[in-house]
Amino acid sequence: MISSLQLSDLVLNALETSDTSEQNALTQLTSGRRVNSDSDDPAAAAQEVNISSRMNNCDQYLRSITSITSELQTADSSLNSVVTALQQAMSLGTEGANGTLSEQNRTTIAQQIKGISQEVFSVANLSYNGTYVFAGTATTKPPYLLDPSAPGGVFYQGNGDVNSVEVAQGESVAVNQPGSELFSSPDANVFVALDDLSTALESNSSTDDIGDAVTELRSAYDQLTSARTFYGSTVDQIVGTQVFLDSESVQLASQQNSTVGIDMDVAVTDLTNAEESRAATVQAASSMNGTSLMDYLANMER
Repeated sequence: MISSLQLSDLVLNALETSDTSEQNALTQLTSGRRVNSDSDDPAAAAQEVNISSRMNNCDQYLRSITSITSELQTADSSLNSVVTALQQAMSLGTEGANGTLSEQNRTTIAQQIKGISQEVFSVANLSYNGTYVFAGTATTKPPYLLDPSAPGGVFYQGNGDVNSVEVAQGESVAVNQPGSELFSSPDANVFVALDDLSTALESNSSTDDIGDAVTELRSAYDQLTSARTFYGSTVDQIVGTQVFLDSESVQLASQQNSTVGIDMDVAVTDLTNAEESRAATVQAASSMNGTSLMDYLANMER
C-alpha cells in the first residue's frame, strides 16, 4: 500500500514534470525555436552552428557587395561627368580650328578648355568614404597634384595597382581602376591633351595644329571610355553574385527553421497538455487526506 508520504512525492514529481513541460512549451513559443540549448537536441544544435556560420558569411559578403556597388556606381557616375566634359572640349577644339575665328575668340575657348581640365582634375581626385578612388592602392592621399614641371601640369602620385575584395567564397573582384589607366595613360594622357589643346588655341596656332590637338584629345577620351567599362562590367558581375547570395540566405534560413524551429500547432498543443496535466495533478493533490496535503504544500514552498 502506498503511504501518504509516497503519494505526496508522486504528486510532486508529476507537478514538476508538468511544470517543466509547460515552461519548455512557453520558451519555444516565445523564441520560435524548439532547440534553445544544446541539451534539447545535440545533433540539431551542432547542425545549426554550421548553418549560422554560413548565414553570417553570406551577410558579410552581402554587406561588402552593397558597399562596393555604391563605390563603383559613384566612380562611374563621376567618370560620366568627365566623358561629358571631354566631349565638350573636343567640340570647342573643333570650333577653335575654324580659320575664321579671331585670336580673341580662340583665347576665350582656350580658357574654357582650362576650366574643363580643372573639372577633370577634381574628379580624378575623387574621395569616397575617406579613400581616394583613382589612386590605385595608395588610397590615403590624392592621386593627382598640380605641378607646372610635369607633363600637362599634373603629376600622378598614385600607383598602378588595384584593390580586391572577396564577394563570395573563392570569388574576389577588383574594385577600382587606377588613374594611370583612366586619366594619365602614357599613350593617352587626358591632362596633356587638354593642355596641348589650350596651348594651341592660346598661341593662335594653325588650324592643322589645333586639329592635331583635338585628335590627341580624342585618343585620351577613347582610352578613358574604354577603361571606364570596367565599372559597369564589375557591377554586373557582383549583382549576379548578390542574387546568388540572397538565394542562399533564403535557403539557409529555411534549413535553420527546419532544424531548430518549432511547429506552432505542436507547441500550442504541448502547452495545453502541460497546463491540463498540471491542473489534473493539483486536483489529485486536493483529494489527498489532510496530512498528505499539508506535506505536499510544505514541499511546494520549499
